[in-house]
Amino acid sequence: MFHRFRRRAALVAAGALTLTMAACGSGEESDAENLDDNRVGAMSEYGVGTQFKATEPLTFSMLYNNHPNYPNRKDWLFWSELNKRTGVTIETVEVPLSDYEQKRGLMIGAGEAPMIIPKTYPGQEAPFVASGALLPVSEYLDLMPNFKDKMEKWNLKADIDTLRQSDGKFYILPGLHENVWPDYSLAVRTDILEELNLQIPKSWDELYTVLKAMKARYPDQYPFSDRWSKPTPGGNLFNIMGVGFGTRGGWDYQNYSWDAAAGKFVFTGTTPQYKAMVEFLNKLVKEGLLDPESFTQDDDQARQKLASGKSFVIGTNAQTLVNEYRPDLAKLDPNAKIVKIPLPAGPAGDVKRGTRLENGVAISTKARESKNFVAMMQFLDWLYYSDAGQEFAKWGVEGTTFTKDAAGKWTLAKDIDYVALNPGAPKHLQKDFGFGNGVFAYGGPTKLLQSTFSAEELEFQQAMAAKKTLPVDPPHPFTDEEREQATLWETPLKDYVTQQTLAFILGQRDLAQWDAYVAEVKGKNADAYIDLLNKAYERFKKEHG
Repeated sequence: MFHRFRRRAALVAAGALTLTMAACGSGEESDAENLDDNRVGAMSEYGVGTQFKATEPLTFSMLYNNHPNYPNRKDWLFWSELNKRTGVTIETVEVPLSDYEQKRGLMIGAGEAPMIIPKTYPGQEAPFVASGALLPVSEYLDLMPNFKDKMEKWNLKADIDTLRQSDGKFYILPGLHENVWPDYSLAVRTDILEELNLQIPKSWDELYTVLKAMKARYPDQYPFSDRWSKPTPGGNLFNIMGVGFGTRGGWDYQNYSWDAAAGKFVFTGTTPQYKAMVEFLNKLVKEGLLDPESFTQDDDQARQKLASGKSFVIGTNAQTLVNEYRPDLAKLDPNAKIVKIPLPAGPAGDVKRGTRLENGVAISTKARESKNFVAMMQFLDWLYYSDAGQEFAKWGVEGTTFTKDAAGKWTLAKDIDYVALNPGAPKHLQKDFGFGNGVFAYGGPTKLLQSTFSAEELEFQQAMAAKKTLPVDPPHPFTDEEREQATLWETPLKDYVTQQTLAFILGQRDLAQWDAYVAEVKGKNADAYIDLLNKAYERFKKEHG
């Protein structure tokens, strides 16, 4: 989950299911009526709360993202217990994490991908839709009662609609979260705040005040020195700032933003909101509050500055805070205290943004011809979307890897460690048993998601839950021809915005030249790009609702 927002960040009621089906056009499920020859091994009675068990032994091929922290082992309890519960054997085609995206693309493009293709993020399936290499999974949701149940119960229609292609269908089964799950924010040295008699800042303006006080006390230092700027300058910082400023940046940058008041998309990098964010950052750099090397330095350099007391504020997430910053500081300054603060509010309000969709599963079109196709869809529905399947993938086997009390609280077995729940334990849930595996364990109810969180992280999540969640953008899928044209414009526009953003922030270009910059961006086809996108939005709205 560590890279959830980094990777996509572009990269989100009763009757919702009916509306979703209607939005796909007539006959979305028509193909599902012609599956008489594809039901071998399937259960005749399968629904929400049913333990899937194939009526005969089955084997399905799966592309497997082999993580170096817990490389696949055939003797994992995960594999044997999965077979025991479902009657299914997974035949893995293993690909190292470092090569996964490239190899996945090559295999799909060549028609050589296994039947099941997990660890695919929303948007990564789009290049393969036109070729017909991937199954339009939205046509087969009647085979997946747990998926449908959570989609309706959690009112996920708007999130799901963001997956739809120009034909109204979607081609990836995403992980589904009950609620938006923010993780990335800022870490602040609270012992320095105490020294200066300051409170944790709740807004970007309050952060400015805090940084000014730190600078006054330590004039030879930059109080804020950030990380995560390679390969995306300002990756995390622009990302989290963009939320409060009503724009997008860094990992979350995309050339378009939805203007709800105008009812259309606008070009992100030239909006007043984006300019306001740039002006604020320029002020921090100009006044010596933000280290200008924040946008070029390696993560290790930023960590060293924090550990040595040369800076007091840095970007963070839950794992980084516990696994890196605190151990780093403990070696050099045992009295130092650092916490992850709730995302600061900004001109756009006290808000949070995010999708409730996680990386998910794409399915090779050839799987549709398998005599075991229906059984495969039932199996995936149980493993990825049922409460029992999600618990199994994350926690393992009750009585062996965990226990569960009457209130439904999970407790890891004392001889097993996972996310520092039992430090020093001789066994590890991922490495030795195969559970908590990023290929299978994601999405689900908030209670399950937070079941491994520390008390500190739960407090952070509670604070974030109180913030207003911004709505997701409306769907606006391109046709194949439009996508080809947009692709020619998108990267040059994004690269130029990034380049000029840094120039303005660092004072290499005067902010008085903003209007000239806007004209330059328009000269790189920004208006034509946005016109193309609004045309796609209007067409989809007209054709699919």
